[in-house]
Amino acid sequence: MAQPKKKLGTKPGVVGEISDLLKSSSAVILTEYRGLSVPQVGDIRTKLNAADSESDFSVVKNTLFKRAADGIIAADADLDAALNGPTAVVFAKDSLAAAKVLSDYIASNRNTPLKIKGGVVDGVYWDAAKIDALAKIPPRDTLYAMILGAFQSPLTSLAATLASIAEQKAA
Repeated sequence: MAQPKKKLGTKPGVVGEISDLLKSSSAVILTEYRGLSVPQVGDIRTKLNAADSESDFSVVKNTLFKRAADGIIAADADLDAALNGPTAVVFAKDSLAAAKVLSDYIASNRNTPLKIKGGVVDGVYWDAAKIDALAKIPPRDTLYAMILGAFQSPLTSLAATLASIAEQKAA
C-alpha cells in the first residue's frame, strides 16, 4: 500500500523548507520578535524584500531550526544559546543588506521590541555586535569608490609634486 504524501507544514516538511532556505542563504540572522505587531512584521518584510528580493523573515521553532541546521551549519554553543525564546529568522542572500535593514529598523523605531540575537554569515556564527558592525559597512558602490580613491590619491600627489618641481626648475 502506498504511503500518503506528507502535507507541507508538517514537521518534516518545515524542516525541509528551513534546510532549503539555509542552503540557499549566505546569511541567517536570528532576532527576538516578541511584542511586534502584525503590521510591524509586514513592514520589516517589505523593507527586507526591497533590499534583497530573495530574503525571507519567518518565525521558526528553535528545535526545528536546530534539526534543519544539523549538517548545514557547524555546531556552535553560541548559536545554541541564541536559539532560546521566540525566534524570527531572516534568511538572506545579501548579508549586508539584511543586516542594514534590521539595524536601520531598530534605530528608526526606538521602542521596537525587535532585537538581533546573532546570526550565521557564510557558515560562521556572529554575535549581535558583529551583525551590527556588518550593518555599518558602506554599500558596495561606495566601497569601490573608496578603493579607487585610495589608488588614485598617491598618483595625484606624485603628479602634483612632479609638476611643482618642473615649475621651480623653469623659473
